[in-house]
Amino acid sequence: MPRFSVIVPAYQVQAYLAECLDSVLAQSYPDFELIAVDDRSPDGCGAIIDEYAARDPRVRAVHLAENAGLGAARNAGIDEAGGDYLLFLDGDDTLTPHTLRAVADRLAATGEPDVLVFDYARTHWDGTTLRNRLADRLTEDGPAPFTLADRPGLLRVLMVAWNKAYRREFVAREGFRFPPGYYEDTPWTFPALMAAGSLATLDRVCVHYRQRRRGSILRTTSPRHFDVFDQYDRVFAYVSARPELERWRPELYARMLDHLTTIATRRDRLPRGSHPAFLRRARAHCRRHRAPGTPVPPGLRRALVRHGLHRTFRTLRLAAALRRRARATAGRGTRKLRAALLRLHYRVQRHLPLRTDRALFAAGPAPDHGCDPSALEAAFHAHAPHIRTAWLGRPGTAAHFTALARSKYLVHNAGFGPGLIKRPGQVYVQTGQGTPLGHTGLDLLEHPAAALGTDFAGQLREVDQWDYLLSGNRHSTLVRERSHPGGYTTLEYGSPRNDAFQHATSADVARLRASLGVPEGAVAVLYVPARREHRRTQTPPLDPGRLLGLLGPRFTLLTRAPLGEPVKGARLVDVSGHPNLPSLCLASDALLTDFSPLMFDYAGLDRPVVLHTGDWDTFRTVRGTYLDLLACPPGPLARTEAEVADVFASGHWRGVRSARLRAAFRDRFCPYDDGDAGERVVRHVVLGQPAVPPAARGPVRPAVGDQVRAPLASVPQPSGPLPVTEGR
Repeated sequence: MPRFSVIVPAYQVQAYLAECLDSVLAQSYPDFELIAVDDRSPDGCGAIIDEYAARDPRVRAVHLAENAGLGAARNAGIDEAGGDYLLFLDGDDTLTPHTLRAVADRLAATGEPDVLVFDYARTHWDGTTLRNRLADRLTEDGPAPFTLADRPGLLRVLMVAWNKAYRREFVAREGFRFPPGYYEDTPWTFPALMAAGSLATLDRVCVHYRQRRRGSILRTTSPRHFDVFDQYDRVFAYVSARPELERWRPELYARMLDHLTTIATRRDRLPRGSHPAFLRRARAHCRRHRAPGTPVPPGLRRALVRHGLHRTFRTLRLAAALRRRARATAGRGTRKLRAALLRLHYRVQRHLPLRTDRALFAAGPAPDHGCDPSALEAAFHAHAPHIRTAWLGRPGTAAHFTALARSKYLVHNAGFGPGLIKRPGQVYVQTGQGTPLGHTGLDLLEHPAAALGTDFAGQLREVDQWDYLLSGNRHSTLVRERSHPGGYTTLEYGSPRNDAFQHATSADVARLRASLGVPEGAVAVLYVPARREHRRTQTPPLDPGRLLGLLGPRFTLLTRAPLGEPVKGARLVDVSGHPNLPSLCLASDALLTDFSPLMFDYAGLDRPVVLHTGDWDTFRTVRGTYLDLLACPPGPLARTEAEVADVFASGHWRGVRSARLRAAFRDRFCPYDDGDAGERVVRHVVLGQPAVPPAARGPVRPAVGDQVRAPLASVPQPSGPLPVTEGR
């Protein structure tokens, strides 16, 4: 029998679940079991739980047959638990280090109480941590254990299940179960505190309570907030059945009134038009559950809720809104006439009918004709020809705002900026910019050098307007959903820009090589260094001219690193200004890079990748990375310029080991690169035909003889470029 049973319900928290489970498994106190309950989550929670259960015997996976809600998921965990004490942890929260040891020590010091209450801190998206403002109620001063009568202030601490440890025998004896519906913690927490024969406190932050920007059930607009009335009916029914608990009715009444007032006054809780019904039920509940002589908590808002004065409530809210608008207007200066007219134009355009046959595309910082928006535009033409497409022109013009206001489909790989006000009916597709290696989004908060000048609040306002986010693999899905939290739907369908790799023919490649000036019979190496945020000037880590001299006469270097001097000789080609990266990939025989995310796309071509890792530690420290590239590289590693040259001279760049590393890398990061990613996105977004990506039928590997070039390691080493098989 373990000391603790930690119960973790999981539903649509795949981006945070691994961090949650890791925080439990990393505890210094070893005597526990971790019961992870998959509440039939439609995302990857179930698979993540199974993965942890397979590799750690302390983890027990429980899968519910259907989505039953948080309460039922916790009940399922209780049924499986065998520990002396139960702890609950939501799937997007974490335990702080050494929590279980601190809890075990406090339980032993206080005589094994029925319930131990500990503290928590709210962690926000910007990295700030704020401890519970009622932490003084958890002081360890004074005798312990005690009863609720000795410390009634505990009823005012946040009424949740996860800031307490419960003796399992006590829970079983009292028959405590979580009810269905919203606010299921209410009829669990209050009865547990009142029924406990012994209580103790731990004045320590044990849980980091994640304040998710979007996705928290209790912060969504829903009629389910009316469930709060049933939950308090259960609380007062519990009190009525036990006369010795009647003394707590006035305090419970005050807590209920505060709770109902919070729901009624928060603008993001109740659906539009439902406030009158909610206030009428609140008035009935206050009359039903208030004991004679119970003092009435003061406050205008409480009085409005207690009496159900919805008309007065609505009038006061409108007056407050008008005051806020007047103050904001008074603080603004005069605007330039042109800016005012453009805003008026944009407003007028937003009231005109939406053009349902229009799609607007944009890319940043400069349009790349090989980017995902460009590839999606081609897919629109092929699979939804009734949609007319256009690219966003010069910003700040009437045509710009007209297109932004009237187009139904908006596609971008960065962001439209603060000028966008997405109207009902518009569909915003965010393509992203490939598979992330370095930290991005909110994760850059931990790396100020890389985040210099980033407007995180503005970035998140844009995220709130996304409807769909494209993802090329599970790694990208988990990273993006955590670093760019929002209410969008992730389409894990592959990268549309990589579709070109599967459709290119040998004639296409020959034409591309000729346009770049690659000599007949040469081996073309594409050199793409990553940006270094810690450097004022972006001098490439490898000198292209010197490197080309080390490679020898058989090689041509296509360099994305800008050359300071005019190019001399046909074997060194400056492609830093070339607008189409997929074309450069197709024209090359191998990729040489350090930490450019292009390696994830290039792996789908099944062509050699060589990594220059001389400043890996510096890059990882300044930027932060999501994986240890040295442990899972797509090809040979080289630390110096001389080692890079040796990799190519010795043939290791296309050897058997290189092919094996590339295959593992491709299986992990290119599971959907079958040439149909753009079609899947268009069918889902425009035609309403959700697609099943090919990974559901097994991993996709490029097939020799169709449209993809043969792997270099599978053929004799040639003196020139390898042939490309003809496409269909």
